[in-house]
Amino acid sequence: MANQTISKEFYLYAFFSNGENQPPLSIVFLFIYLVGVTENLFILTVIYNDVQLHTPMYFFLCNLAFVDISLPTTILPKLIDILFSGNNLITFIQCFTQMYFFVVLAGIEVIVLSSMAYDRYVAICKPLSYHLIMNRRVCVLLIIWTWISGFVNSSLFTNLASKMPFCQTNKINHVFCDVKALAEISCDVTKISIFIYVENVLFALIPFSLNLISYINIIHSILQIKSQHGRKKTFSTCSSHLTVLMLFYGAIVWMYMSPPSKSNILEPVLSMLYTVVTPMLNPLIYSLRNKEVKTAVKRIMKRIIS
Repeated sequence: MANQTISKEFYLYAFFSNGENQPPLSIVFLFIYLVGVTENLFILTVIYNDVQLHTPMYFFLCNLAFVDISLPTTILPKLIDILFSGNNLITFIQCFTQMYFFVVLAGIEVIVLSSMAYDRYVAICKPLSYHLIMNRRVCVLLIIWTWISGFVNSSLFTNLASKMPFCQTNKINHVFCDVKALAEISCDVTKISIFIYVENVLFALIPFSLNLISYINIIHSILQIKSQHGRKKTFSTCSSHLTVLMLFYGAIVWMYMSPPSKSNILEPVLSMLYTVVTPMLNPLIYSLRNKEVKTAVKRIMKRIIS
C-alpha cells in the first residue's frame, strides 16, 4: 500500500478518553497496584524466611508472586501517569518494550498456574508418589524451562508485531500497548492475527483445559474423603482456585479470540481483569487463606519478638 507508514510514536487513549487527565481514576489504579505489590512481597518474604515452606508448592507460589508483581508493573505505572497528567504519548520503542515484557510475564504466569494445578493434582490424587514426581530437580527444571519459553515466545511475537505497518492512525484505544489494539490500527493484520490465535490456543485454551482436568480429578478424589469437614475444606480451596483460573483464562480467551473492533469497550476492562485484578487476588486465594502460611507468619513473628 502506498500510504503505509511506520509510526514512531503512539497515543494511548485509556478507556476511550479524549486525552484529558483523570486523577481520581489514577488514584484508584495506584491503590490497586500498591495493594497487589504489598501482598505479593509479603508472600515472598514469608516463604523465604520460613524453612518449612521450602516445598514444591511454595516454590511455584514464589514464582507466581514475583510474576504478579512484575506483570502489573509493566502496565500500571505508565497508565497511572497517563490518567494523572493527561500526557498519553508513548514512543515506538517504549510501546514494544512494554509489549515484550507483558508477553513474557503473561506467558510465564500461564505456565506457572498450570504447574501449580498439576502439583496439587499429584499431592491429592497420588500422595505416595508426590516426592518422587515433584522432586527438587523436576521443579527447578520446570521453572527454568518456563522462563526460557516465555522470553523466546515473546521475542518471536514482539518481533512480528513490530513489523506491522500503521497507516490508519496512531491513536490506540487501550490501556497499554497490546498487540490486538495495535492490530486494529494496522493496514495488514493477516500474519499477526494468525499468530494471535495460535498463541491463544497454546497459552490459554490448552493450559486451561489441562488445569480443568487436574481439578476435575482433584474434586473426584475429594469426594472420596470420608470426613465431611475435610471434604468441605478442601473443596472450598479448590473452588477458589478454579474461580480465579476461570477469571484469568476467560478474560484472555474472550479478549484475543473475539474479532478486532475499534469500539469494543470491553477490551480495556478485560485486560485490567487478567493483568491487574487476578495478580491482586492470587495471594489471597493461594496463600493468605492457607493455614500453613498463617502458621509460618506466627513463627516468624515469634522469632522477631524474641
